[in-house]
Amino acid sequence: MDLPRAFADAIIQHAREDDPNECCGVLAGKDGAVVKHYRMSNVSPEGERPYRYSTDGKELLKVINETDDNGWEILAFYHSHTHSPAMPSQADVRLATWPTSYYMIVSLMDKARPAIRAYHIIDGKVTEEPVRIVA
Repeated sequence: MDLPRAFADAIIQHAREDDPNECCGVLAGKDGAVVKHYRMSNVSPEGERPYRYSTDGKELLKVINETDDNGWEILAFYHSHTHSPAMPSQADVRLATWPTSYYMIVSLMDKARPAIRAYHIIDGKVTEEPVRIVA
């Protein structure tokens, strides 16, 4: 996946701002090119937010409607791991329900150098996909 630097920076900024809680959001676009970043609210119970995320259903519906209205598609769902690698947890794999989208994770384990990785998760099978930060 080619990820424009501005969107990579926005995702990392979102993760840093929500730290120590996990952040979550959506990237939308057309023909594989990202054109819009949506920050989502982590609505997991307060005590679970440092290690779990859940998107707000009403916010997600607005994103789906806007992407449909613009002829875009949801390219990726992203969230952060504040103290662990950018690899899907068992919960991440279990909750993955959009087989055509990437699942991106930004790790803040090394706060100075966050890592962004992307995966396809289909029927519990996880396949890492390369992320290339582009201008």
